[in-house]
Amino acid sequence: MNNSRSEKHLRLFRVTEAQMRQLVAEGLKGGGDWCDLYFEDTVATDLVLRDGEVSSGGSQEDYGCGIRVLDGEKTGYAYAESTAWDELLKAARAAGSIAASGKSRSAAVGGASVSNTSTGGGFYPIKTDWRDTEAAQFVPVLRKLDAAIRQKDTRVQKVVAVLSWQMSEIMMFNSLGEITTDTRPVASIIASVIFRQGNQIENRTVSRSFRKGAEMITDALVEELACKAVEGLDDRFEARRPKGGEMPVVMAAGASGILLHEAMGHAFEADFNRKGQSVFADKMDKRVAMEGINILDDATIPGNRGSLNYDDEGVPGQKTYMVRDGVLRSYLHDRISARFYGLPSTGNGRRESFRFNPIPRMRCTYMESGRDGTLQDLIGSVKKGIFVDQFANGQVKIGEGDFTFYVKSGYTIENGRLAMPVKDINIIGNGPEALADIKAVAGDLKIDDATWTCGKDQSAYVSCGIPSVLVNKLIVGGE
Repeated sequence: MNNSRSEKHLRLFRVTEAQMRQLVAEGLKGGGDWCDLYFEDTVATDLVLRDGEVSSGGSQEDYGCGIRVLDGEKTGYAYAESTAWDELLKAARAAGSIAASGKSRSAAVGGASVSNTSTGGGFYPIKTDWRDTEAAQFVPVLRKLDAAIRQKDTRVQKVVAVLSWQMSEIMMFNSLGEITTDTRPVASIIASVIFRQGNQIENRTVSRSFRKGAEMITDALVEELACKAVEGLDDRFEARRPKGGEMPVVMAAGASGILLHEAMGHAFEADFNRKGQSVFADKMDKRVAMEGINILDDATIPGNRGSLNYDDEGVPGQKTYMVRDGVLRSYLHDRISARFYGLPSTGNGRRESFRFNPIPRMRCTYMESGRDGTLQDLIGSVKKGIFVDQFANGQVKIGEGDFTFYVKSGYTIENGRLAMPVKDINIIGNGPEALADIKAVAGDLKIDDATWTCGKDQSAYVSCGIPSVLVNKLIVGGE
């Protein structure tokens, strides 16, 4: 731990190390065996342009402390929206009382907020702190994005461009006496575009999000988003629904990783498995995919939206192989599940804010590149099937592993070639079956840097990726 950073955070949250030890002792008075404190100060700003004009913008601050007490399998959680000493004591006593009662739940203790300044480091490269900028200086950037999109296609009807950023100062303390501090940036630039061709309308949203400083906003990034916004638009207007049925599916590298995240990644989270709710609960050290397939959850990619120097329990960010060479080797653990399994935490204890209890959550989930050639090789091996390159929302049943995903765009495959453009279809399958049915993995892994946010009772910033893969059979919902 960096002592200067620790002192800075102690001043920011107006507590001493001795007081944090006293709060832990207060929380454990009822007989608990673990207590931790999570202090947070987050400043968030957003700027919205509609058709080149500023339509909204503003900043807000969230400040407080969450206190958790564990007593075996029982959890007590309370938070204070202030770090005034009497409010922190109330939260510690409430958390301890809840844990001692045997009824796991949470409670709130009221309060106020203050402000801060600081810098970053570790997996978050920051040259220009967002807190040292003014929203007004980015208005020309968003106008440039609007103009670039309109210049690339005459069918543009409306553009909404958004820039948002936040900086979070975090300090954690636990009953082992460990102090952990972190300064976390996250910023996103988004363009939502409406196109019209005759009576037909198409919508597209493109985005990029990173844990970086304001230096991430460049002309190159604006041009990349503008190109992505109009990419393949002619085919989108021509696309139709194909005939449905069970068939081979080739998934493009990058954003198709959302299927990996939803249909498989959640089922690898240890809370579902320790409670026997996951379809993978009895599959540890068993083959779940063909040889050569490696699936990871990674907090160590510099600047990635899902990366973490430390998780929200103070465990260092790390790279975790869930599936190695086709065999299930690890779940994603927080401290609670790690203690249950007698293993070290994998650094997956995450929370939306100080108001939430940490639970096992993904970070950046992806499959490593394979050795089965290129995307064209995969497409060329399919006589009749479908290629998909953009997914939207989906539904997954963790217990059964069944999933349904909405596909925004793709193509039919006929005799090894892309044929008719398709849209508005569903891909239906079962997570373990689809994983076992992956027959080829190309060597083109791509991490998708869009604004992925995972919901599991609370929100968390994540990212995902995948190389191009061929799944031998999935159900395509078409005509």
